[in-house]
Amino acid sequence: MASSSYPENGSTVFIVLISCVATIGGFLFGFDSGVINGTVEGLQLAFNSDSAGTGFSVSSMLLGCAVGALFAGRLADKYGRRSLLIVAAVLFIISAWGSGVAGTTLEFVIYRILGGLAVGAASVMAPAYISEVAPARYRGMLTSIQQIAIISGLTAAFLSNYLLADVAGGSTRELWWGYETWRWMFWMELLPATVFLVALLAIPESPRFLVASGKTEKASGVLARLYGHATADIKQREIGDSLAEDHQPRFRDLLVPSTRKVRPIVWVGIGLAVLQQLVGINVVFYYGAVLWQAAGFSESDALAINVISGSISIAACLITFFFVDKIGRKPLLWFGSAGMAVTLGLVAFAFAGAPVNLETGNLQLSDGAGLLALIAANAYVFLFNMSWGPVMWVMLGEMFPNQIRGSGLAIAGLAQWLANFIVTATFPVLLAGIGLAAAYGIYTFFAAVSVAFVILMVQETKGKELEEMVG
Repeated sequence: MASSSYPENGSTVFIVLISCVATIGGFLFGFDSGVINGTVEGLQLAFNSDSAGTGFSVSSMLLGCAVGALFAGRLADKYGRRSLLIVAAVLFIISAWGSGVAGTTLEFVIYRILGGLAVGAASVMAPAYISEVAPARYRGMLTSIQQIAIISGLTAAFLSNYLLADVAGGSTRELWWGYETWRWMFWMELLPATVFLVALLAIPESPRFLVASGKTEKASGVLARLYGHATADIKQREIGDSLAEDHQPRFRDLLVPSTRKVRPIVWVGIGLAVLQQLVGINVVFYYGAVLWQAAGFSESDALAINVISGSISIAACLITFFFVDKIGRKPLLWFGSAGMAVTLGLVAFAFAGAPVNLETGNLQLSDGAGLLALIAANAYVFLFNMSWGPVMWVMLGEMFPNQIRGSGLAIAGLAQWLANFIVTATFPVLLAGIGLAAAYGIYTFFAAVSVAFVILMVQETKGKELEEMVG
């Protein structure tokens, strides 16, 4: 399309549409993470694994996520944000198919790691892409769509798992064509993964990447379509000036040249990424069915609770969507941290007083304790998803200067997924060892730590252009 046909004032609708395409990666991130929730029993039976083996099968994807996040930023600096998202879409398709056909633990782990590479790449590239095409005045709102997409993917996986198990009579029963239900749970992901791949072919590359790569004519065309001709010329000069460090982005840029120490902004990014996981949110998302069955609920009720938690999460994300650019990032973070510390403490309290059924090994919650655990856990999920869930991704996508955005996101993403792996892999062991109450006590402690971290370390980024970021 010729540049003369671009709207002179740019196209907000176009910006929103291409941002939504990028966030399909977030939807798949959520679906791929949440689908495992209903398949744990099937994996145990199919592969005859113990609690440690099951924990590794469930968390194996996260190793791929860590590697994908680490290299995605650097590869995206070389080949482009859109290009990396296309590769991620292809990996999502391969992983969804392969996880369902796997006949051994090794096969399953390999396909899940491939899916993890896709999730890791999408987790850092989708917010980066959105932050690089959206104007500052509503960048936070558009980037927060990423978390809405993640939670929508989780909820879709929970609902899909629930419906498939309901039709078959259980996750380990045969469903269609002689295949067990848990396998069909993975295959459901093929539909959104294919949509993602096709939709990516219709969006432009990030203009900031194009400027950094010396493709100024293409950058000019994309910027004109995004912001209009007059604004595009100004924006292109601003991007060029901010990249006047005269070299391609590289990992050594994360160090302060004079001292060779890691830049403070990188430590803040790592802290945000790690603390988002250490509060234990993915225990709820990955092991929700196991968790609620351990607390005495049936499999059907546990899967239904997952759907409720996912729906509550979407509502929470919508609050952030409307207020993140008005209230700011930092107030949402510290408020969420304080609320999570309280609600996690209440969950631990409810579990602590419950006796154990000696035949099943599950807790026997009284009606009052069960209601307290259910309300507090869902309040915790709500608070996470109106604060740390979306806001962490918003900040990682915008807090780093242009020169180190790809590398900074890579390191923070690596830290986030390694923390995710540790929390996810250790939960079955903690459950069998110290129990639910003590495990939730650990997550409560880190929620309290996150309050102090936000107050002391995090700087507000609301309303700032990306070219204004320093660190």
